[in-house]
Amino acid sequence: MLQSAQQQPLSPDQMSELQRATHLALDVQASVSQRRRRETFMTGLVSTAHDMTVPSSPGTLLKVVTSRARRLLGFDMAYVSLLDADDNSYVHSSDGDTTALNVGLVVRKQRGLSDLVHTSGAPFWSTDYLNDDRIPHWPEVDDVVRAEGLSAIMAVPILREGKIIGVLYGANRVVRHFTPDEISVMRSLADFASVALEKAELLDRTRAQIAALESLSAQSRVTVARLTDLGDAQSRLTSMVLDGSDLQQLTSAAARTLDAGLVVSDAYGQILASAGDADGLSEAVTDRAVLEAHAAGGPILLSPGRWASPVSAGAENLGIVVLRSATELDAEAQRFLRFAGQAVAMLLVIQRSTAVAAGPVRDEFFDELLAVPLRVPHRLATHAQRLQVNLEEPYVIVVVRPEGGEHGKAVVWASSYSHRCRGLKTVRDGRIVLLLPGSDASAAARAVSDELSSSLAQRPTVGAAGPATGLSAVSRLHLEAQRSLDALTVLGEAGTAASMADLGFLGLLLSDDRDVDGFVASAIGPLLEDGSERGADLIGTVEAYFAAGQSPTHAAEALYIHANTVARRLDRVTGLLGSGWQKGERAVEVQLALRLLRAREVLRQQRETTLGTRTRAASSE
Repeated sequence: MLQSAQQQPLSPDQMSELQRATHLALDVQASVSQRRRRETFMTGLVSTAHDMTVPSSPGTLLKVVTSRARRLLGFDMAYVSLLDADDNSYVHSSDGDTTALNVGLVVRKQRGLSDLVHTSGAPFWSTDYLNDDRIPHWPEVDDVVRAEGLSAIMAVPILREGKIIGVLYGANRVVRHFTPDEISVMRSLADFASVALEKAELLDRTRAQIAALESLSAQSRVTVARLTDLGDAQSRLTSMVLDGSDLQQLTSAAARTLDAGLVVSDAYGQILASAGDADGLSEAVTDRAVLEAHAAGGPILLSPGRWASPVSAGAENLGIVVLRSATELDAEAQRFLRFAGQAVAMLLVIQRSTAVAAGPVRDEFFDELLAVPLRVPHRLATHAQRLQVNLEEPYVIVVVRPEGGEHGKAVVWASSYSHRCRGLKTVRDGRIVLLLPGSDASAAARAVSDELSSSLAQRPTVGAAGPATGLSAVSRLHLEAQRSLDALTVLGEAGTAASMADLGFLGLLLSDDRDVDGFVASAIGPLLEDGSERGADLIGTVEAYFAAGQSPTHAAEALYIHANTVARRLDRVTGLLGSGWQKGERAVEVQLALRLLRAREVLRQQRETTLGTRTRAASSE
């Protein structure tokens, strides 16, 4: 269309607009294609995980991984190399090979891509292997590459407990550049290969132990049954992940299997789920416990009876699983605890991917809730039920402005956070808007600020408002939360978090609902509750004190009482309001509350006078 339009007599403005529309269309097409590609990757990974649950030999399971790598990423050839007893690599399984030279090939140390991966511990790839000077070439390997006609090769480490046990390769017979998404999928497949090898080895060991223990005593048979139960329990956990169970159900199943208390936390120490006798276990979730568990790559003993195992996806720290058991954990129970951490990681990754896929729909729904006036409320209520968003329970609105140019990273975090909290997220005018269940806007603002700050170089500025219920209150709270954020900016407090309640009298001025009673109660409530006669004396004394420029002597003269009486009353006020009530912002709030109280009294008297006059006039008629 653009080419044909260029041949038409269009003005520069028309041509510019047409070019802009064409570029937008191409961007949309690219975005849709990328989303579909990611959905394809996730579907393939879920299918691979499901295939891993079938008891099979290592060769069969690794064949599943290599075959899935070819289909998902369009490789011409995929293969796996493992380490032998001498730490040399040998090709174990291959898919798509056209010669008999590949499988069984042994690569010595310090040769080929394998050495680069083992040295760096990270993925390595080459668009043209034979002509890549970065690679320590070896004639026997190069001969196989030539025989297979390979050009572009990617190599990803297969890790177990932080150690490299093999390498997963994908190769094409043409020059090819690999995208970050493709490298990420290969890392996930490499993790599956590690689980497959470990599962097959566990199955082999279990079968061997069962065969050796068949002739032993009843106690030995109990041990065999337990080993079998743990193997069955692993399959059940995997099936629960694939069947859509939530994190609480998964945690409860793992706790029942180990007959222990169990908690799952994220990387920031927030408890996500707990089961069994988990009282006090949250105290064991510390930054040190998270670091030590991930450094060990498997279960570690935190203290007598308390164990922790990492929850990770590749190199990403997703949190830990902490267990408390009255009995010592044997090797098989520790292995199951480690598997439980892997199952939790798989569930969190799938949930996060689901949240990303459903994100645009939920974002559009949130945008409709923010519209003024609210359009078709009954349709929005139906939509909320379909998306499982309960707006009849209290919620708050949080507005976030990332500082330091890390907007994209903050938006990705917000999508995951809103999904985890069962809330909503959208982006407006460069600001992230969150609707979160809860009744404490200040606590929500601080929680968002603390967690997001750990992912960014600078602390964000966060404003919040609420709580409220119902569809119609969403847009109002959104405006108040924005005003809170703007107030922080005007006050020079960028990088902090606050709600309307935190802003004191500024919150009163900025708020739509003008909660005068709430403000007066927060500023001088204890004075009002100190008995009618005595409280009135205290309020009058405070008014005179401020009117006299905070001079107790002049206040006593204005009240026609002794200065010592004023001093005693002011001491009583300090006991009720706390120290510092006559200084700075506290003094401003107290004086504003007194003026609001006095103005209300004057207006009440005026209404009573007007009502009495009208009543007498009506009686005379």
